[in-house]
Amino acid sequence: MQATTAAHRYHPFSPFSSPSFSISLPFVKPSTIRLRNPAAAAVRMSLREDGPSVAVVGVTGAVGQEFLSVLSDRDFPYRNIRLLASRRSAGKQLTFEDRKYTVEELRPESFDGIDIALFSAGGSISKEFGPVAVERGSIVVDNSSAFRMDPEVPLVIPEVNSEAMAHIKIKGRSGKGALIANPNCSTIICLMAATPLHRHAKVVRMVVSTYQAASGAGAAAMEELVQQTREVLDGKEPTCKIFKQQYAFNLFSHNAAVLSNGYNEEEMKLVKETRKIWNDKNVKVSATCIRVPVMRAHAESVNLQFEKPLSEDTARRILEGATGLVVVDDRDSNRFPTPLDVSSKDDVAVGRIRQDLSQDGNLGLDLFVCGDQIRKGAALNAIQIAEKLL
Repeated sequence: MQATTAAHRYHPFSPFSSPSFSISLPFVKPSTIRLRNPAAAAVRMSLREDGPSVAVVGVTGAVGQEFLSVLSDRDFPYRNIRLLASRRSAGKQLTFEDRKYTVEELRPESFDGIDIALFSAGGSISKEFGPVAVERGSIVVDNSSAFRMDPEVPLVIPEVNSEAMAHIKIKGRSGKGALIANPNCSTIICLMAATPLHRHAKVVRMVVSTYQAASGAGAAAMEELVQQTREVLDGKEPTCKIFKQQYAFNLFSHNAAVLSNGYNEEEMKLVKETRKIWNDKNVKVSATCIRVPVMRAHAESVNLQFEKPLSEDTARRILEGATGLVVVDDRDSNRFPTPLDVSSKDDVAVGRIRQDLSQDGNLGLDLFVCGDQIRKGAALNAIQIAEKLL
């Protein structure tokens, strides 16, 4: 599907917009989710007696809200659903698929009877409650970095390495819980495009530069970007609480801690996670991660060096046939992937497919990739993992 650049645009200050939902408070602490088309609830088959019981941990956050959106959009079957958050958020009312739910405080007993627990509440919460949930028989799909590099925990992108979780089954079939880790958003978006080419010609070196949206730092960062933009346009000093410097009309190195080797933690996630997902300790990866004043969806420039020759025409055909990818590569119109085009979309967009002129013999390619960080980079990938368990 060559150059399928969707005409539908999302307003840049509507980070939680999706095809099926609207949220009353768009940036933080949303209190309700409603179907835009209430009649659709009558034909939904997701609430089913034979479905698994599901818990959403961190439901009031940006990714937690997206979990609910994706569950509904994909008609994920569930017998019941439990919405969990911190004590501060407990008691809030949410409407999901035309039913009212009360957000419950996260406790160990929250996982009694839960088959699948979707976690997006930060690494410390995952470390504390993930093993508790597993002990009580739940399969935890964790969106934090807490367990990603644990050799006993599968790190999964379903289109890339679903075989890594093939041994894990829902409680009623295996009798025990398990942990599955969701990769970092930048890793997911990058490897969705790089892996089909890696399978064909074997990547031996990859250099990635990321352009990461506010969504990667959560709802509060998205809200602050809006606030700063208004303040700067009004000639005021920008409010800098989430980031320690001006974000609006600016860009800067990713705010993750810088390590002794000069790389920051975000960059090293891309290095280490790629090696684990590809099961290749020898692949060379270098990354530079940058925050850019985009509301939602990350972009990445990817340079690949292959073991075997790969022409750009062959690469384009491979990418066009890959699941979860859309090719946007119209040189005549200078039309290539943008964050706006992929916001609230499931597919990752790839373009700027061209031979690397610095490498002889068709051994190198350059790509430009865009993907929705909240959706495929977090919630959608987690729920695709959950679908593999059914």
